[in-house]
Amino acid sequence: MNLDSIRDAIPDYARDIRLNLGSVLTQQGAPGLAERQIWLVALATAIASRNVALARQIEALSAAHLSAADVTGAKAAAAIMGMNNVYYRFLHLVEDAEYQSMPARLRMNVMANPGIDKLDFELLSLAVSAVNGCGSCITSHERKLRQHEVSREAIQSAVRIAAAVHAAAAVLAMETGTDDSREMQVAAA
Repeated sequence: MNLDSIRDAIPDYARDIRLNLGSVLTQQGAPGLAERQIWLVALATAIASRNVALARQIEALSAAHLSAADVTGAKAAAAIMGMNNVYYRFLHLVEDAEYQSMPARLRMNVMANPGIDKLDFELLSLAVSAVNGCGSCITSHERKLRQHEVSREAIQSAVRIAAAVHAAAAVLAMETGTDDSREMQVAAA
């Protein structure tokens, strides 16, 4: 399997998604990111996009670029942000300051010790938050990255990867006629 087999499964009406997916998963198409970071973001956002088949294919493709700890870190970012994005999006949207002062009472220990570089974990958290649409998490993670002098170019690249992977996941799910809860078959070239 290779990236072309995923891209070939994307229909012509989504040609832009096919082209973007091929571009953003390269160092030329993701300026500011190392190859390892590109695949970390791709994996975390594929998982967050809830297309099981695509996530497994991206995981298989990323094996050449990621360690076992990296894979676990990407999965941990997708998992914890899946929870945090719902909770913090609620806090943001409810517009009731009293909720802001209440303790979350949700465990988030992985954020303190993610098993991978903390800035990489922040980058993954930002990308997953973009997929999940949590404005306050996006703002928080972007600020943290900028405080540590991660370039805007690198941050934009991570979000561009998230956008392309998420769009590919949605198109492939629609084309196979399956939903988030079932295995999806992506046609192999």
